[in-house]
Amino acid sequence: MKCELPYARAGQVIGLLGGSFDPAHSGHAHITREALKRFGLDKVWWLVSPGNPLKAEGPAPMDRRLTQARAVMNHPRVEVTDIEARIGTRYTAQTLQNLQELYPGVKFVWLMGADNLADFHRWGQWEWIAENVAMGVIARPGTRLSARTSKAAERYHRFRIQGRHSQRLGKSTTPAWCFINVPMVDISSTEIRARGDWHR
Repeated sequence: MKCELPYARAGQVIGLLGGSFDPAHSGHAHITREALKRFGLDKVWWLVSPGNPLKAEGPAPMDRRLTQARAVMNHPRVEVTDIEARIGTRYTAQTLQNLQELYPGVKFVWLMGADNLADFHRWGQWEWIAENVAMGVIARPGTRLSARTSKAAERYHRFRIQGRHSQRLGKSTTPAWCFINVPMVDISSTEIRARGDWHR
């Protein structure tokens, strides 16, 4: 079940939510809907990754994860994609560099949970990402403080857009990032696998 590269036209603002989605769940859908409302996005693309370079164990087969993701996230402005598998990238910076070349004039916003911001400085070319792609950070339970005091948050403190101005993020000159607090669905893919509800 492969999908073609999604369509976007110059001038649009596309949010990108990356991950293994192993499995996709209501928490992913929830933060996607919040991002659409809060960050001035035209669309969100889910980037279902071939595998996370930081994780030793591989995820479930791609087709199965895509099918589950589409079942969980049925929204006219959200597209579930296998872009990274199609263009042959595994690291976020490489994916973003390729997307900027493939979609000239499109503005991308990288979406992530606050837990990812806490570890963001461990990502490959993390400074390039922060300086070239706007970032929308969504608070998840128990991760607010570690994210706000993270190396990335401190390094790019003066480029932070306050939550009350979050709609500006998509049109802002980079570097630009915004941290928002939203009512959260406290569920994780790890918990779902541990319960035995999803088998690789």
